[in-house]
Amino acid sequence: MKAPRLIMAAGGTGGHMFPAQALAEVMLAKGWNVTLSTDPRGARYADAFPKGVDIQSVSSATFARGGALAKTIAPFKIAAGVLAAVARFIIARPSVVIGFGGYPSIPAISAAWLLRIPRIIHEQNGVLGRVNRLFAPRVNVIACGTWPTKLPAGLKSRHTGNPVRAQVLAHAAAPYPSPADPPSILAMGGSQGARILSDVVPAAIAQLGLQEIKVAHQARPEDLARVMRTYDEAGITAEVEPFFPDIAERIAGAHLVISRAGASSVADISVIGRPSILIPFAAATADHQTANASGLVAADAAILIPESKLDADTLAAHISTVLTTPGAGAQMSANALALAMPDAANRLADIIETLAEKRP
Repeated sequence: MKAPRLIMAAGGTGGHMFPAQALAEVMLAKGWNVTLSTDPRGARYADAFPKGVDIQSVSSATFARGGALAKTIAPFKIAAGVLAAVARFIIARPSVVIGFGGYPSIPAISAAWLLRIPRIIHEQNGVLGRVNRLFAPRVNVIACGTWPTKLPAGLKSRHTGNPVRAQVLAHAAAPYPSPADPPSILAMGGSQGARILSDVVPAAIAQLGLQEIKVAHQARPEDLARVMRTYDEAGITAEVEPFFPDIAERIAGAHLVISRAGASSVADISVIGRPSILIPFAAATADHQTANASGLVAADAAILIPESKLDADTLAAHISTVLTTPGAGAQMSANALALAMPDAANRLADIIETLAEKRP
């Protein structure tokens, strides 16, 4: 019997690609054939996908970036991508198509709708993104990573959680580091770094005046030199890189994580179980990063600082509270774990297999 095929459509950022990678790991283990449909931006993350995943590049476009010419030709590029996807699906006959958001999802979900192939959208954030909002009334299942997720009136969803990759699951519920060890802080700004963290975090940590402290700081390439200089001048041992491939291990080894509130970052922090200070990206669509952080904040697992209120003094005070209050870090760690959904990829896989079984 021929193995069923899953088409996954995702692109743009790690926020879309990381959950797709986690689902691919599970579906391959279940014996499915898996195809990733993405664009050149998403393809930057494809090397981390399991070798059994077929990677296909799609023609798509966004109306949110580029000049007048780019926006004028965007509909034609999207239409070409949809027609190409229809042709591929007629040949490949996928059992289910799932979109993780981003403009590269448009051709695949559109083709699945035209051909009446079972289709799912997975929304990582607490607010539907533009593309997922477009397709929400036209899919069989809306799966939500953050709960609750704001939906258009009349639509229902399933709470699956956000799938996390195998490297994160390997450190799930890792023991909290000993308070007797030198404090360890991880600063991460999502898959592409965050300039505001480079502006504020080094100065805040320098204010602590701790004799021994370890810092791992993810910074954009253009910010590396000045961030390292600030740490060096303060006598702080810091690793500063644009990307940490072993991010799960670093989260597990941290007494405190300072981070943006992207859905994947929040999921990783929850599954591993670490206290966090979350600084939502102020320009995020519909302020979805604040929605992402709300669960951890309400559970006393995280401290939220809006960008408008972030400065070195404020951040230093919160860092000091977590690191110096007896038992605070360990309790926040336990609170984060209580919200974790490490089986999110399996929950999503169950929905996919159920849809495939019901297909005529």
